[in-house]
Amino acid sequence: MILQSPVQLAAMIDHTLLDAAAMEADIRKLCRQAAEYRFAAVCVTARWISLAADLLRDSGTRTAGVAGFPLGAVSPRIKSLEAEELIMAGADEVDMVADLAAILAGDEKTLRKDIQAVQKICRMMKPAVTLKVIIESAALTQEQIIFACRVGQDAGVDFLKTSTGMHKAGGATAEHVRLMAQTAPRCKIKAAGGIRTTEQALALIQAGASRIGTSASIQIVDGFQASADRL
Repeated sequence: MILQSPVQLAAMIDHTLLDAAAMEADIRKLCRQAAEYRFAAVCVTARWISLAADLLRDSGTRTAGVAGFPLGAVSPRIKSLEAEELIMAGADEVDMVADLAAILAGDEKTLRKDIQAVQKICRMMKPAVTLKVIIESAALTQEQIIFACRVGQDAGVDFLKTSTGMHKAGGATAEHVRLMAQTAPRCKIKAAGGIRTTEQALALIQAGASRIGTSASIQIVDGFQASADRL
């Protein structure tokens, strides 16, 4: 995919702040930036969903929250309750962390139950809420990535997402995004984790990412504009 403008790039970015120490002023700033740059969404913790949704109303930028974050180790019921609370507070999108132990063990039954619990809540809504499933691709082998993506695609999720950005194994890579896109062509791919530069973002989009999750959103978009200005 060849991007023609910084606005087009911004429309593929989730402007993200998942720091537990974030304060109201930080969220207000995040949302002002998101509306100004016309980012696809802001991604914040449950603590701030209601405020973000209020601030972004009629801006064109969506509100995303996280469930099971950052470990993905709580029960499917807890994740579904988290997702429901996010949605009731105003979330348009839910980024859930999949059960990593189930992925590592190749436990399809447990992983499917985990994803479907949240999927059910998202699909009950009118309109349906977008669901992104985080698989922590950097912690997985190629075979494990393929397994997780196939289960996610079969469950009908909207996005498969590389990383929380919190795992010691690392974040998004173009190689993993390409594999995820090839394995699950009916799903969109969100790349997240360690994305700091314009060059990284463009490489991930070229590999097949439809969405980029990053806290360096402005730096990335401004870098794209600066490169265009030099041409």
